[in-house]
Amino acid sequence: MTIRMTTLLQRTRLLLRAHICHRTAIATSVQGHLPMKTILKKCYLSTNHKRPASSSPMGPCSVSLRSHTCGELRPEHAGEKVALYGWVQYLRQDLFVILRDYSGLTQVLISQDDGSLNEKLGELTVESVVKVTGTVRRRPEGQENTNMPTGDIEVLAENLEVLNTCRKLPFEIKDFVKKSEALRMQYRYLDLRSTRMQQNLRLRSQLSMRMREYLCHQHGFVDVETPTLFKRTPGGAKEFLVPSREPGRFYSLPQSPQQFKQLLMVAGVDRYFQFARCYRDEGSKPDRQPEFTQVDIEMSFVEQAGVMALVEGLLRYSWPPELGGLSQPFPCITYSEAMRDYGSDKPDTRFHMKLVDISEVFVNTKIEFLKSALGQSEGSIQAICVPDGGRLFKSKDLEALKETARSVFGQELSVLAVRPEGTLKSPLSKHLSPSDTEGLLGETGARPGDLLLVSACSLHTVRPLLGKLRLQCAELMEARGVTLRDPTAFHFLWIVDFPLFLPKEGEPGSLESAHHPFTAPVAQDAHLVYTEPLQVRGQHYDLVLNGCEVGGGSIRIHKAAEQLHVLKNILKEDVSVLSHLLEALDSGAPPHGGIALGLDRLISLMVRAPSIRDVIAFPKSFRGHDLMSQAPDYVSEEDLKPYHISVTWPPAKTEEK
Repeated sequence: MTIRMTTLLQRTRLLLRAHICHRTAIATSVQGHLPMKTILKKCYLSTNHKRPASSSPMGPCSVSLRSHTCGELRPEHAGEKVALYGWVQYLRQDLFVILRDYSGLTQVLISQDDGSLNEKLGELTVESVVKVTGTVRRRPEGQENTNMPTGDIEVLAENLEVLNTCRKLPFEIKDFVKKSEALRMQYRYLDLRSTRMQQNLRLRSQLSMRMREYLCHQHGFVDVETPTLFKRTPGGAKEFLVPSREPGRFYSLPQSPQQFKQLLMVAGVDRYFQFARCYRDEGSKPDRQPEFTQVDIEMSFVEQAGVMALVEGLLRYSWPPELGGLSQPFPCITYSEAMRDYGSDKPDTRFHMKLVDISEVFVNTKIEFLKSALGQSEGSIQAICVPDGGRLFKSKDLEALKETARSVFGQELSVLAVRPEGTLKSPLSKHLSPSDTEGLLGETGARPGDLLLVSACSLHTVRPLLGKLRLQCAELMEARGVTLRDPTAFHFLWIVDFPLFLPKEGEPGSLESAHHPFTAPVAQDAHLVYTEPLQVRGQHYDLVLNGCEVGGGSIRIHKAAEQLHVLKNILKEDVSVLSHLLEALDSGAPPHGGIALGLDRLISLMVRAPSIRDVIAFPKSFRGHDLMSQAPDYVSEEDLKPYHISVTWPPAKTEEK
């Protein structure tokens, strides 16, 4: 009772003091014209109302029941009393419990002289959750385990408490045990216990925190959350729809916060970022997710070089030191150069094997299909030289390359192996003159044992074809034991000067944005927007890492009249959908630009994961399903009524229902 009265008196005094302080602050502010915020801060500090200092240790054991984690004990802890919590990884020889938590493993010794402990040990199952208290001691000489960071010590158990027993699991929680991806996703809460998944999630957390530090503390960015329920955006990927209670009206889940971040620049926020959740209904595309995370960045009063320098600094600052340092600036090539040399706008520059234009060699050729290719608009004959491919590749490999050319591009591929004497082995070689052979070997730099892949058609087809075969050849060579792409190397590359518009597939005469409709043209090409839009380069830049696009951005159109022309006259979009953005641009929008980095893709490359699903806690399957909860799920007609929606079932589904 006395304690309660004392506490009540203390609170009353604090409230009274705060009341007096606030009235004094008002008077002082009025008389001295000081900001109210400054006066109140001084008064608050004068009350000496401070939070008591915490006596809890900082780190992974702070505010926790445990004294140490399972992975941190070392010989210097010998003699200490400890309390460990974790999962049973192994039970060995009726003597040892190998205890695991996210940080690692610790060996616990159960004394055979302790009957109660031995009884509990006999009832234990693997993956049960236990508490162990005991004393750390060095392992006997010769019994150390150099494969464990804690292998020099063990804990002599004094008490073992079973907090929860574990049923028989569908798979063992061990990294060397192979599981199908479907099983891993169905029991994701178990899969996440693995060392690899724990490390991936923690690396993701650390990288994200470092990125926030860099953007906020070093460059004055503001973290702003933008809405998830929005409306349809013209162009780009297909969006998910969310019904509303108003008949026929739907929200869309944003494929990116593109419009919002531009509106924030109009609002004067100046420097914005967020770790944005994005949604794209892309169907069953391999290694894609319907929901993903991007590091979204936008800046006012900036040029392309400024955005690129910011991103390079961001990656260098947040890059894990164990992966090696990053040097700046990153290499930069144009879109035209990328397509010319690699046949791809996201080239893997860890290996050479560049495309070579050999059209000049066959300018006077009598070979019909080569002559026909050169006679068409933008026709070209291109080749790539595969070092040692003639020696390494088998007949089935060559047939696989030809099948790719036929099935994906509808083109025939000529394969020529260079013999030791410098002649060419191929059905095509009997039609080649000595000067053709000499020119072909000279242009490609091919040597005995090498393999030449030759294709002839329009540039728009032959370059992507050989670009794809270039990667397929790299995979075949690595399957034969040749290290072509260093898995520990990280080759960043900027691609710039993309075309602003492209012909719309399947709609002759129509155009679509190469990036998105808000990208500004390169200043030198701005006048061509009104006369020759297909000749216009955009201020769009992509960041590529080891052949994968990990980021893309642009300088934006910041004038309403220019944006209206692009939407209405070039892309033929319904401008009423973007009336709010056009009004904003007409309200004093500053020049601005930005970028979005794909966080999932970036981290998957850093940890060399086979799929981005390995760096996402709860990903969707190849078909976009959550195999654990069975989402998406059916909804009853009663639940659909408020949204004025009914489902029309296909015949087979009707019978099933």
